[in-house]
Amino acid sequence: MGQKIAFTSSEEKIATEAMERLIKLYGNCALEEADVIVALGGDGFMLQTLHNTQDLSAPVYGMNRGTVGFLMNAYDEKGLIQRLEISVEEKLNPLRMEAITTDGVVKTALAINEVSLLRAGPQAAKLSISVDGKTRMSELISDGVLLSTPAGSTAYNYSATGPILPIGSDVLALTALNAFRPRRWRGALIPKRSRVEVVVLEPEKRPIMADADSRSVKNVAQVNISSADDIQHQILFDPGHGLEERLISEQFN
Repeated sequence: MGQKIAFTSSEEKIATEAMERLIKLYGNCALEEADVIVALGGDGFMLQTLHNTQDLSAPVYGMNRGTVGFLMNAYDEKGLIQRLEISVEEKLNPLRMEAITTDGVVKTALAINEVSLLRAGPQAAKLSISVDGKTRMSELISDGVLLSTPAGSTAYNYSATGPILPIGSDVLALTALNAFRPRRWRGALIPKRSRVEVVVLEPEKRPIMADADSRSVKNVAQVNISSADDIQHQILFDPGHGLEERLISEQFN
């Protein structure tokens, strides 16, 4: 009891109205003063909240006021304090993206789910992929490629027929998007400690954009990706409904 809660919500009406009711029931405090942050919305808003509060010590407990809600708990206004007290914590390291544009500008961003390279024109992307400085694929022709964390493996990665990764598996999923050459190449599992470098071949003819959790960089020439082990996100889940259980359940649905 006595936890200081900071509520935050997406701009959707269903989320803002829920926040108003919860504040009346449990009070509210500034994010910087909170023992726990309660985020109301969908998975996209949870990612936004985690990014915005990564320098704070308070963990984030999400309640679903969106659609899928894979990173969220079920919405219930009753017994919130008790739910928070018995919640289970998951710790996640994001990916760090370093994107170098065709003009030589370097831009960085973090991704909790995945870093993706996507074609930005009518022609397929032509990419070269290296892992820890060794070229593993000299030419991949596809709509793009993505590198996913275990937490993000059931999102875009899974829709692109990539594998679901157990939490704590210390591997990342490198998944092709509609590969044309090599035909039907689906991707590979990469050790979490590895540095993945993707070079864009013919960037002027085949423009590419890079995206890290909806933070986009246009006209990239090269993208370097590594695990940001110096950053740790803390997410709270109701007992029996944590990420590990959800990842396992997803594979049997």
